[in-house]
Amino acid sequence: MNTRRLELWILLADIAWIVGAFFCADVLRFGLTWTSGERIAIRALLPFVIATCATWIALSSIMEMDGFRGGWRLSAVISHLMLGLCCTLTLVTALGYFARSYVSRLALTYFTVLLACGFLGVRCGARMLLQMRHRDQDLWRVLILGSGRVAQEVAAKIQEHPEMLCKVVGLLFPNESAGDLLTSFRADASSQLSTLDIFDLVRTSRVNEIIVAFEHPLTPEIRTLISRIRDMGVITSVVPQSYELYASRPRLVSLDGLPLLQLREPGLRPRYVALKRVLDLVGALLLLAPTMLVLLPVAVVLMLKKGAAFRWQIRTGQYGVPFPMLRLNVQRPVISDSSFERFLEHLSITELPQLWNVLRGQMSLVGPRPEPASLATTYSEWHQRRLRVKPGMTGLAQVHGLREHSSSEQKTRYDLQYAMHPYLLWDISLLLQTLWTLVLRLFYPAREGAADTLWQIQPRDPQTTISNAHSSQSSAD
Repeated sequence: MNTRRLELWILLADIAWIVGAFFCADVLRFGLTWTSGERIAIRALLPFVIATCATWIALSSIMEMDGFRGGWRLSAVISHLMLGLCCTLTLVTALGYFARSYVSRLALTYFTVLLACGFLGVRCGARMLLQMRHRDQDLWRVLILGSGRVAQEVAAKIQEHPEMLCKVVGLLFPNESAGDLLTSFRADASSQLSTLDIFDLVRTSRVNEIIVAFEHPLTPEIRTLISRIRDMGVITSVVPQSYELYASRPRLVSLDGLPLLQLREPGLRPRYVALKRVLDLVGALLLLAPTMLVLLPVAVVLMLKKGAAFRWQIRTGQYGVPFPMLRLNVQRPVISDSSFERFLEHLSITELPQLWNVLRGQMSLVGPRPEPASLATTYSEWHQRRLRVKPGMTGLAQVHGLREHSSSEQKTRYDLQYAMHPYLLWDISLLLQTLWTLVLRLFYPAREGAADTLWQIQPRDPQTTISNAHSSQSSAD
């Protein structure tokens, strides 16, 4: 499950391609026969290659340039590569200007195009190799022991990361209901297994690792089950029981063999907050003119149809402070038969007036979407952690396809992931991914999430039983 090796191989392939792109660009510009003056130009490009390699290594340590950290998504890969190339070429061009080194603009153009194509090809090639490994079933097989959002989170993360080369063969979780509930399932949808059958399941499924992901303390029956599975040579991993650790940065410390989990609360650096505010102001001012061209005719139509073009809604801002959020006068979700309003809602044009809230400092361009104040009063401590950052017009949850009517818990997972690792380049990348998401909405409908396979255990019964049920029957967990 260690992905560091893949990240290293991708970085080495990038460095090799930088050198190869340098020579290819030179051949495309000057051909295979060089004069003495052209050889001088070649030597002048060498510092650019070294600077490009150094800059790309530095960016790879900051951003998710390999394309797999955070889950594989083509939009994220392209936006990260575009942003990384812009930063790299800006820096090396500035170095060349101050060093007064002559560089052919055509050769530099070839170099840029080759870099972009090569970097994308390296990542797509790695993705294809991983898909081949998955088709060949050459995978690390994982069995998750637990229920609720912790176990679901582990299963979802493994599914989002194909580079881990893992497959979840099932989820085992206690069934606290009466025993006759197990017989209510259809024969083709469930099966009851004794305690010995559990171990047969581990053997026949060729389980390599079991992940313990319970939110409550383990019962003696579960501890015994885990111990006997470990005796079978199956590796055991444990998720900390306090799920609120999700919003912290854990560090494992060994104190003479005693494992300690050290928690570091993520904070917003003042420099990042200041730069983010500058990005919000500059971005909002740049978007103001094209936004007005879109909103003016739309506002006129809504004014004629409803008598009001805009509406104010009280939403929860940073640290739980309520604020009035501006939006078009369109109900969400749209319940009328107006195709015009459905089009506005589908492309999120209804949210463009919130640039006003961004200019006032109540919102940001990127951040968790603000939710109604009535909903915020029901937040658990885990949900309240998303209020530590300023709400935004778009965010990590939105580029993953989640909308206002989506599950609050699903959105919170992505919002906390964003809040734990804030940096300005990620904000810019999310803005680029938002454009990609809006374009895809024009051509592709929303996709429903695939169902998971869940296994249930009833440990209190003398003969421990398991039933295999569809995740829709366990959605309440």
